[in-house]
Amino acid sequence: MQIKNFKIDRSLKELTEHRTVVLPMACYETTIHQNIHGYIPLHWHEEIQLVLIVKGEAVFQINEDRITIRDGEGLFINSGCLHMAEDKDQSGCVYICLNVSPHFVLSQELYTTFVYPYIQATNLPYLHLHPGEPWGKNSLDAILSIHRLLQQKPSFYEISITVQLTLIWQNLIRNGFQPEYDRTEMQKSQRIKHMLQWIHAHYAEKIKLEDIARAGQLSRSECCRYFKRILKTTPLSYVTEYRIQKSLVLLQQAESNVTEVAYKVGFNSTSYFIDQFRKSMKVTPLAYKKSKMDHGS
Repeated sequence: MQIKNFKIDRSLKELTEHRTVVLPMACYETTIHQNIHGYIPLHWHEEIQLVLIVKGEAVFQINEDRITIRDGEGLFINSGCLHMAEDKDQSGCVYICLNVSPHFVLSQELYTTFVYPYIQATNLPYLHLHPGEPWGKNSLDAILSIHRLLQQKPSFYEISITVQLTLIWQNLIRNGFQPEYDRTEMQKSQRIKHMLQWIHAHYAEKIKLEDIARAGQLSRSECCRYFKRILKTTPLSYVTEYRIQKSLVLLQQAESNVTEVAYKVGFNSTSYFIDQFRKSMKVTPLAYKKSKMDHGS
């Protein structure tokens, strides 16, 4: 199963319920370009995420870092970390994505000592899982095993999954970093989430740089530095791109027209919306709408 337009709230927290009927986890096979945006947009969730690339290459951004993950490689993304993914060089990237509640990783008796310090660690946003390292290969094989178990559901598959999860977690904490907690780094993470949450609540309105900075309790210049360092863009450029993202769903509605959509997502000029949309999506809004109508999307 693939979620092509997963829901996130105003703080970018993903709202998809990552669980099966009996397990507080979920596993998806994701083809990046099939997402409604053409990439996996920036978001975060309480669950840890384990990724295994099964075709092509992807560029993942986790907090401030960007990393290329190739076929056969994978990633551990820690709880609460902002992340997104793009297909690299139109490779048709497909990856297995496993989202797991931290409380399901180990028993409650072991959680406090062996899980909680690591999901709170500010020096452990992600780990690159490489098949050339024995612990990395073991972890990647375990992700694939969990994916198969969830698909085939043999007898006692739930227990088999917990065995594989324990193996992955033991590999990660043995070969990752010693957990550190930096209050300043935690505060930075909270501030960027507050600013994004404010943008997502007010994107349809007129937005000024001062408004965004105030949401993060920062000066205008410091706000710009946050966006440049973490999101590799400016605050107002992010607003424009987010408005375009929101327009994609509206444009796929049969009764919508370009001018209405432009104003609904916060543009005060149809021509400016068309110009910015073309720069971002490489087509005009009308051409995008027609292509989706022709494909019955």
